[in-house]
Amino acid sequence: MTKTTQLKTSVCILGCGPAGIVLGNILLRNGIDCIVIDKYNREEIYARGRAGVIESTTVQVLKKNDLADTLLKNAYTHGSCEFRYPDKSLTFEYGSLSGGDVHYVYPQSDLNDDLIEKYIKDGGKLLFHHEGKKIVQSDDKVEVECYDLDSQKTVTIQADFVAGCDGYHGLARQSVPPEAVEIYSKQYNYRWLAILAYAPPSAQYTLYGVHPDGFAAHMLRNSKISRYYLQIPSTDTLEDWSDEHIWANLHQRLAKEGCPLNEGEIFQKRIMELRNYVMEPMGYQRLLLAGDAAHIITPMGGKGLNLAVQDAGVLAETLISYYLENHDLSYLNRYSEIRLPYIWRAQEFSYSLLTMLHSPEGEDLEDVRFRRKLSESKLSQLTTSSTFAKNFARNYVGIV
Repeated sequence: MTKTTQLKTSVCILGCGPAGIVLGNILLRNGIDCIVIDKYNREEIYARGRAGVIESTTVQVLKKNDLADTLLKNAYTHGSCEFRYPDKSLTFEYGSLSGGDVHYVYPQSDLNDDLIEKYIKDGGKLLFHHEGKKIVQSDDKVEVECYDLDSQKTVTIQADFVAGCDGYHGLARQSVPPEAVEIYSKQYNYRWLAILAYAPPSAQYTLYGVHPDGFAAHMLRNSKISRYYLQIPSTDTLEDWSDEHIWANLHQRLAKEGCPLNEGEIFQKRIMELRNYVMEPMGYQRLLLAGDAAHIITPMGGKGLNLAVQDAGVLAETLISYYLENHDLSYLNRYSEIRLPYIWRAQEFSYSLLTMLHSPEGEDLEDVRFRRKLSESKLSQLTTSSTFAKNFARNYVGIV
């Protein structure tokens, strides 16, 4: 006979990634009872974190809620980036143009684990290895049925609200009726090869390669590890990209005279699909979505992690006000109303930067040549138009 455990809370949070654990911490520190569940254990969650560029806007959310101390102690800061062409380069000082805001470079896995530690120390309830199976809503509550993978028993959590922070493939997004929301999406006809290598950084800021062979990027991870990206055809597989082939392309697209790339052992490579996805509104009735469960953005510009944390900050404030001020259910609509304009601004910036730096693909050569000149024109405005440069810097370092 299958054993069933029944729990009760105010907010059940699905997913222990950045959105879920930030939300849990803020609710807990404001006296709102919550339970966080995740189908992975702590080590597996740590291994999944890949991002690491954190905006000033995101740091403000964390500082406001006393969640930024370890990040501020250990992060590197960046206020510039470099665009490298085959025959020239442009260093862009976005920190000074944005009024002093910078990026904080700190691995998502470390940030996430810091916040898990804070949540547990503060007495937060976190159920690892609990896989969500079903969400059932009624007029006055919502129930989450999940499966404890360790004890092999069913756990039912009754809550006022469910916060879906379990990603694009998670239970929360799949539990929203298609007819209740509008979906906007886009796919691209190229992909990224993402690489991690035991190689000291070749620059102390992000390098973008603008090359006829395709886009490339170099990003500092720490003093011993660097991250790289290469634009590749959508038909390529990992078998097409030996380590030697990767380094040859990185040198071709990124290195410049007097500034070679440091090589090292490649210990991870994977192919990344590029896509955009936005759900409006960001939830359904008592189910509210945050992060990748509600929207997907390309990695260009480093907005994904930041949008997730910023979602969590607004969702937490909305739920806290709901409880403290005794609002009716319609008050929760403000969460989507506040967040969606920022999400679309981030989508537009990421798309614009992606098309500005990537080599156009297609069989219509005249169209490819035309789009390449448009990209060159936009990049040139970083040095010829102070208005464009300041707006670009502000959007690059944080949507406000």
